[in-house]
Amino acid sequence: DSVLIAKALENYSDKWKKHEANLKRFRSLMSSKCHAVSKAVVTQNNTPLGSNVIYDGERRKPLQVTQALFNILAKEQPFGNATWESCAVVGNGGILANSSCGEEINSAQFVIRCNLPPLDKGYEKDVGKKTNLVTANPSILHEKYSGLMERRRPFVESLRPYGQALLLLPAFSYGHNTPVSLRAFYTLEDFGSNSPLPVFLNPEYLRRLSKFWREQGLNSVRPSTGLIVASLALEICSNVHLYGFWPFSKHPYDSQPITNHYYNDRESKKNVHSMPNEFAHLLKLHKQGVIRIHLGECQPTHS
Repeated sequence: DSVLIAKALENYSDKWKKHEANLKRFRSLMSSKCHAVSKAVVTQNNTPLGSNVIYDGERRKPLQVTQALFNILAKEQPFGNATWESCAVVGNGGILANSSCGEEINSAQFVIRCNLPPLDKGYEKDVGKKTNLVTANPSILHEKYSGLMERRRPFVESLRPYGQALLLLPAFSYGHNTPVSLRAFYTLEDFGSNSPLPVFLNPEYLRRLSKFWREQGLNSVRPSTGLIVASLALEICSNVHLYGFWPFSKHPYDSQPITNHYYNDRESKKNVHSMPNEFAHLLKLHKQGVIRIHLGECQPTHS
């Protein structure tokens, strides 16, 4: 890790300056290839009744859009027409622990979080609590909530901290993700007043995004959730700030060991995603003044 960390820090500067021209160029390239605003979420517009949904994570029979499925798709894309002024994309890296970044994260106009992370238990000071979009990996629904086959209220209760954020479910990446994602949708429809609004990640967008990053030289099987939401933010926000993105086991500044996540030390699936490679690409964007990656402690925003 030490060699990789040294190499990463060569491309990193705390004295970051936004580079409008680079941002504009990168964003328009990405928008022209990926079309996040109209395609990131499955909607009745981009996925009409009777059309086929083609899974992006495995080769399998496409899923035909029946009336029942069509009825639960978002009527239109959920991101609005205007670009958000500032977005905070909050990864779950252990580097966030003791960062005091919560206030800064809360001050962003649009806050994106990954994989239903805990926001209570005293984490708020470091990670904030505001949430506009949160992703949920179906594997979590199986692990923590018995795949929503038993009591479902605990799942609904656990979403309270996210308020009425969008809940982004990758329902059509793998066949086994579909039933549990639909159960999550119906659970929230049945029990969840004032709860997050479930929407489905569009496999067509993910295919376009994978191709885009391959063309940028990233050779990973498929983008991680962190890279997906950072890419989405790049298309819908004028200023993109990343927190909790640091794929190494030592802190960049004092080389102290850090945990895998700010709330536990569980390993993530290293084989599917190549986190250090993804991070190198994000660092390149940081260096070019396109996005800002925050490492270490945040300065208090008030005097």
